[in-house]
Amino acid sequence: MYALYENLENEFELYHKTSSHVPPHLHGAIELIYVTGGTLELGIRQELFHMETGDFAVVFPEVIHHYQVFCKEKSTATYLLVTPLMSGSFNTLLQQKIPTNPVIPHARLHPDIIYAMEHLDPKESGAAADTIHQSFLMIILSRALPEFTFIDRADLGDTDLIYRTVKYVAEHFTENITLTSMAADLYVSPYTLSRVFSNTFHRNFNRYLNESRLQYASTLLTQTDQTIMEVCMNTGFESQRTFNRVFQEIYHMSPRDYRKRAQKELAL
Repeated sequence: MYALYENLENEFELYHKTSSHVPPHLHGAIELIYVTGGTLELGIRQELFHMETGDFAVVFPEVIHHYQVFCKEKSTATYLLVTPLMSGSFNTLLQQKIPTNPVIPHARLHPDIIYAMEHLDPKESGAAADTIHQSFLMIILSRALPEFTFIDRADLGDTDLIYRTVKYVAEHFTENITLTSMAADLYVSPYTLSRVFSNTFHRNFNRYLNESRLQYASTLLTQTDQTIMEVCMNTGFESQRTFNRVFQEIYHMSPRDYRKRAQKELAL
């Protein structure tokens, strides 16, 4: 099942893909983003950072982040996820600090980073490939990290509740949960929990829950043969009418059209 608290299945995962709305989530990987077309909004905790074509960003491990796409043209990017164990001497910094601004504009981006992001090959495997991947990662981090200003993770006092909020939704989003029932399970007031959604995730509880369900629904639509009704029921929506309406609002197309587009892209 798709979860908003993600575990990296492999030490190295690289994707060249069309960017889309992705709800707030966190994982133990280092995530590198290189925008190759259009624009992208990268949300980190309570901040939203705009990215233009050619910009680059580093999301540190265990940091709440999300993506939004507002541009009319197609938004594309290369996403690289790697385990911190591959970062060598940079691992301590990655675990103890976070950047105040994770984005490096194209004008300040070192050519070595561009070369690495454009020449990494996810199809390569084996001991030799692992060495190449780690070498590229070390080059990227050595060029990128000096561009950042850092703050200590220990200074972020609300981290535990944010983590528990993301993990709870990841484990229960297919169920009939409400803000009140979730707050009771987390032993906080509904007001406190509501502030986490509005201040950190920039959306209310219902919006966050629906985006979480639709992120999983999009996976089912593209990777399984489940019917639209089955996808609707397996992602926690009360009716197909509600599912279709919310899907249209967020993806600007019907679930059926989304599946057709995904199948067409795979056939290319």
